[in-house]
Amino acid sequence: MSNKNRRRNNKRNNNANKQNNSVNTKKVEKVEAIDYTEGITVKDLADKINQSPADIIKLLFMMGTMVTINTSLDDETVELICMEYDITPTKVEEKEEFTLEDDIVDDAESLKQRPAIVTIMGHVDHGKTTTLDTIRKTDVVSDEFGGITQHIGAYQINYKGQKITFLDTPGHEAFTAMRARGAQVTDLVIVVVAADDGVMPQTREAIDHAKAAKVPLIVAINKIDKPDKNIDRIYSEFSELNIIPEAWGGDTVFAEISARTGEGINDLLETVLVAAELEELKANPDRTAVGTVIEAKLDKGRGPVATLLVQKGTLKQGDPIVVGTSFGRVRKMVDHRGTELNEALPSMPVEIIGLSEVPIAGDLFKVFEEEKDARAIADKRNIARVEAERNQTSALSLDDLSQQIADGTIQDINVILKADVQGSAEAVKSSLERLDVGDGDVRINVIRATVGGITENDIMLAAASNALIIGFNIRPTMAIRKTAEEQGIEIRLYNVIYKAIEAMELAMKGMLAPEYEDIVFGQAEVRELYKVSKIGTIAGCMVTGGKMVSGSSVRLLRDGAVVYEGTMGSLKRFQNDAKEVATGFECGITIDNFNDLKEGDIIESHGEIEIDRE
Repeated sequence: MSNKNRRRNNKRNNNANKQNNSVNTKKVEKVEAIDYTEGITVKDLADKINQSPADIIKLLFMMGTMVTINTSLDDETVELICMEYDITPTKVEEKEEFTLEDDIVDDAESLKQRPAIVTIMGHVDHGKTTTLDTIRKTDVVSDEFGGITQHIGAYQINYKGQKITFLDTPGHEAFTAMRARGAQVTDLVIVVVAADDGVMPQTREAIDHAKAAKVPLIVAINKIDKPDKNIDRIYSEFSELNIIPEAWGGDTVFAEISARTGEGINDLLETVLVAAELEELKANPDRTAVGTVIEAKLDKGRGPVATLLVQKGTLKQGDPIVVGTSFGRVRKMVDHRGTELNEALPSMPVEIIGLSEVPIAGDLFKVFEEEKDARAIADKRNIARVEAERNQTSALSLDDLSQQIADGTIQDINVILKADVQGSAEAVKSSLERLDVGDGDVRINVIRATVGGITENDIMLAAASNALIIGFNIRPTMAIRKTAEEQGIEIRLYNVIYKAIEAMELAMKGMLAPEYEDIVFGQAEVRELYKVSKIGTIAGCMVTGGKMVSGSSVRLLRDGAVVYEGTMGSLKRFQNDAKEVATGFECGITIDNFNDLKEGDIIESHGEIEIDRE
């Protein structure tokens, strides 16, 4: 080796020794205890306990676990690592970073008057949607399958220079959850009741939701143009529910309207404005927006579409936003008429596009200053949601399995539900899960209910869980149909909720254990007895009614009383075996394991036939 290379190597070795000495002499501060959050990474834990990530990775490798510097650790692993270094770990909840709850306290001076958010509720066919049609002069019903409101809609009208936002909640009982969600974001509830019908179950539900939300209630008595109206009956029925009309000395306004003719609609809107004024509804428009998802769907051309109700602040085009577990920027924003907007003030419903995925109706949304912050929060919320679903699914499966083992009779129809909008998915899911036939012998288990078209993942899940797929207001592609056919997966498509429920109810009845009814085939009188050593007693009989059926169950009647029940051993006509012997003919009959027959006994041939389940 040359002198030059030797000097270079000596210098390199001296430098390395100096670095090693500096590392060895550096004092590592001993950590006694740490706080950590769910899913802490190897790197973050190493920083907290003042150890190198390489040491932790090596330690876990020795324990038989392969990890990287970015691997999230579960609680048990964190505790094992801390135990190795004699450190006490304490898990803390990381709520602030995940929540979309509004954490801004607005000054009283910044609050400005905002429009009232009014929810219209009522029993099906009582004229709720027609009332809203009359108010906003547009026709909704013609676009809907089955003539009922399938999705929650949000609309804003301008009346006498003041704006009012209306949430239209469907009236069918299947949408109870959606109606409850509508009441949670509302300032005022209008309960529509038909003057010729009175208080019905869904009317009571609407009142319960209004009371739960602690919001003022206005009763709109519709169909007053009908000749068989009975206003006093309506007053009386509401009074029984502690809703006392002003006319009877109470504090609830009852407005008489006809949604068909428009009579009384202006008075109803005047009442809404007065009630809103009394509530002193205010919000700060000069801040980042927060609010609630009213509806969400997947549009083929536009992607995820969400209808948002702004509750505080001003939502602007281009805002970075987190909606539930999805994120994005508000690329486009339109009102219910389709007019494109640059901003939306408090109490305004708008439809936006630009999200990463379809949110769930009822989710909160929040605007952030930076898109990277929105993305980070959405990712963390998504991880938390997946983890929660995984835990929930596991617990439910175990509980169901235990229950089935205990019952021994429960059968499940597993269903994967795909719908065009979240509201429909929830509605169909709740309706199917409430179906009950045969005293609970069969039930429907909805293992997935999501928005969008049927995917290969749905087919795979259906194959793994022996499920059928229900599509509501969607159509699968030919490729998906072929895949489903290859996997033997049944896909049923519907666009009316009642049809889906009826079809599934029939399927459930088909899975029930059959019911049987006992019927008498015929009777024969014993006329003679023949004792045969190898066979036993043979009864020579005359069939006196119906027919005797070979192999059927038999009852032996003596003086009108049943003395024995068993099975017919043989039935002969002369020397030949017979399947049946009709009335008026003679036959020979033996009864299995019974020989104590007497002349004059009646042998009754009977059996069971399957009957339809109700």
